Amino acid sequence: MARYTGPKARVNRRLGAMVYENHGATKAADRRKAPPGMHTRPRRPSNYGLALMEKQKIKHYYGLLERQLRRFFDMASRKRGNTGDNLLLLCERRLDNVVRRAGFTFTRPQARQGIVHGHFQVNGVKVTKPSFLVKPGDVITVRPRKNIQNLYRGLADQAESITPDWITFDSETLRATVQGNPSVEDVSLPVDVQKVIEFLSR
Repeated sequence: MARYTGPKARVNRRLGAMVYENHGATKAADRRKAPPGMHTRPRRPSNYGLALMEKQKIKHYYGLLERQLRRFFDMASRKRGNTGDNLLLLCERRLDNVVRRAGFTFTRPQARQGIVHGHFQVNGVKVTKPSFLVKPGDVITVRPRKNIQNLYRGLADQAESITPDWITFDSETLRATVQGNPSVEDVSLPVDVQKVIEFLSR
């Protein structure tokens, strides 16, 4: 399954946002604020460049490829309401994002890896697709295997995560419950989604 595996600190510096949360990437971005490159000079990007940068933020933050982002855009455009808000809320409902936001793991790539390896269940059924969209009432648990549960119990104890209001998480039983749908205020990514919608509508 394709995913970005390159240097994450460079992406953070290029986009000017902490889209990757792992410790090494955040430390490297703190040391060097300027965009990566040997001869980088501050210059004003075009409107196209700004829109592309905002789109890249969403793709890297949620671990999406271009085709997946386009599919979510099509789904969002068919829903009632603001298309940009609908797009972000669909991304928030992805299983890998919910696993991360609940506090099972440190980062979204870590959550994605665990899901692909079959470590998580939704309503008692093993799910191996990180793009699975959760809905209110869904219960996410770790598979009942001692070694897997010990792994995620250790991660949950160390993970510095503020669980949003629409998810409840019990670190003792390793059980997360989706209480409702996320709201726009729950989106933690600083992005101008309207520029992304205009870019994808071309």
